[in-house]
Amino acid sequence: MLAIIMPLSACSANSSKSSEDNSKTVKLAYMEWDDSVSSTNLVAEVLKQMGYTVEMTPLDNAIVWQSVANKQADAMVSAWLPLTHGPQYDKYKNQIDVLGANLTGAQSGLVVPSYMNVNSVEDLSNQAKKTITGIEPGAGIMTNAEKAMSQYSNLSGWNLMSSSTGAMTASLDKAYKNKDEIVITGWAPHWMFTKYDLKFLNDPKQVISSPETINTVARQGLKNDKPEVYKVLKKL
Repeated sequence: MLAIIMPLSACSANSSKSSEDNSKTVKLAYMEWDDSVSSTNLVAEVLKQMGYTVEMTPLDNAIVWQSVANKQADAMVSAWLPLTHGPQYDKYKNQIDVLGANLTGAQSGLVVPSYMNVNSVEDLSNQAKKTITGIEPGAGIMTNAEKAMSQYSNLSGWNLMSSSTGAMTASLDKAYKNKDEIVITGWAPHWMFTKYDLKFLNDPKQVISSPETINTVARQGLKNDKPEVYKVLKKL
């Protein structure tokens, strides 16, 4: 009888420890964008100081939303709404909790150096070799750039070049130093607006550019499972 009880007791103890460990682990998903990296690290540091183990996982934009909706991640703090991540929000809105804006005054859209003589998407004709230098395929701003190209007749024949955020900023740096023309998919806050004199192109049709907020999104059930974590995220 003792031989049976002992393993069961050990199993129970391990199960309890596993449950306790899980309750003190927070999984944060994020995009490898500078604003997302910095804000996610900030939240992680706060939670670590509260005694939590924090797992941070970089993922593509669409997968970040999916991981929170499927409860594979507890939260993310980089949901650009209502425009940039509008399609992702519409797809998963019934499977997530939007805790509110953690930053206001954000903006995304087509961006050019201030030395270029264009102020609106409608002003574009043959600048920058009719190329928009973009970021990762599947990013919300890339989807919106494609919409802009289909809705603005003056962008007929233009090319949207996908790359990565790092490659985009490298191309911007090279063009800026040479005073060359360049049109990029850009967003603020971002350090490039501090380093370079840039401007957003007006978007009369509001396809790609409009005032936005950056929001915190949590998986459903987090408020009950980890109320202390939920409270921190809610107050971010």
